[in-house]
Formats: sequence, structure tokens, C-alpha cells
Amino acid sequence: MTDTNDLSKRHIRSFVLRQGRVSTAQQRCLDTLMPRYGIPYAAQPLDLDAAFGRSAPKILEIGFGMGEPTACIAKNHPQNDYLALEVHTPGVGSLLKQIDEQGITNLRIMQHDAVEVMRDMLADNVLDGVHIFFPDPWHKARHNKRRLIQAPFIAQLVQKIKPGGYIHVATDWQDYAEQVLAVLGAEPLLKNTAKDYAEKPAYRPLTKFENRGLKLGHGVWDLVFKRV
Repeated sequence: MTDTNDLSKRHIRSFVLRQGRVSTAQQRCLDTLMPRYGIPYAAQPLDLDAAFGRSAPKILEIGFGMGEPTACIAKNHPQNDYLALEVHTPGVGSLLKQIDEQGITNLRIMQHDAVEVMRDMLADNVLDGVHIFFPDPWHKARHNKRRLIQAPFIAQLVQKIKPGGYIHVATDWQDYAEQVLAVLGAEPLLKNTAKDYAEKPAYRPLTKFENRGLKLGHGVWDLVFKRV
């Protein structure tokens, strides 16, 4: 068992808080819907079943951008509950708007640093899956240390996943894909479901950005590992 104090209180941030323009509609959703679908950060254990009002498989998504794939996955898989984390306000407002318009009931949002949420709020063996789709690649070599997928983070995250659960990472940066493959492959509690990279699981929808990149010949790498 890895000590949850191993992640320093002053960890390297894997994101930069950009201002971003919040539209009028997004702000209205933040004001009116966040109290209903948002979970505030608190340095105390979170009862996931109580947060969703039921017992069901729990999937954590780290960094959902503007939230279109997140909303699509949650709507298409009502048997699961999805806890989605994002730090950027326009994206939070956007996903709240989609939740309201599409009548999605199995999705909750936290606007907070994933490292702190994982460290302070999630008990061990509570997650059935983790999605990390297109994390910031920090492509300049001097910035690689800011990448989210690092061995200490994964060692902590895997403790939160139930045996038999999974972690699914997707990236369109080949060198980041290689790093993720190495980091996940070195974690003794994870086993790759493919020889190297997995075929895109059917539940992950193509984003407009990804589809445009594929048409231009850009690669996308999916990695799916199981918790042993």
C-alpha cells in the first residue's frame, strides 16, 4: 500500500489556470446548476454513493475540456456514475449546460485539482474505471515534468481503482503515448489489455478536433490497463 502522503502538498501542477472567456450561458449554468451537479472540494473522504444517490459503478474522468465526450459517454451508459474533474471555468460551464439540456442524471462535476481530489477525497478501491483523455502534453522537453502521467501519480491513482477496474488514457502526442506506456507498464498493480496500444474502445467518442487530426494523418494512441 502506497502512503497517501507521498504526493506532496506542494506537488508540481499539471495545468495552468487560463482565464478563458465564460459565455453568458455558461455563467448562468455555473450559477444555477453547479449547486445541483457540482461537488465542492473538501479535505475529507467523499461518499460517492451518497453523492449520486445510488450504488452503481463509478468512473472518474480527469480533465474533460469542454465536456462533449464526457456528456456523450454518461448519457450512453446510464448504468454507470461519472465523476468529472476540470479546473477551467468555461469547460465546467459548458458541461453543466449539456447536462441540463440532455437531462443527464449520472454525472457530477468537481472544479479542482485532480491530485488533491484523489489524495484527500477518494478512498482506496472505490473506482471501477478512470478516463484521462488528451491530457496536456507539455510538449517542450523542459516542461515534461508537468505532465500528469508520472509514476508517483499513477502509484496513488491505482490504489483508488478496484481490482478488475481499468485506466484508459488517450493522447495525440506520440512521445507522451510512449511515456504513458512506460509508466503504466512499470506499475506492478496494472496489466496492459493490449500488446502495446489498444484499439479505441467503442465508448470513447471521436471529438471534432480528433477527427480533424485523423483526416490530416495525425495519430491517436489509446492505452487501456486493468488493475490486478
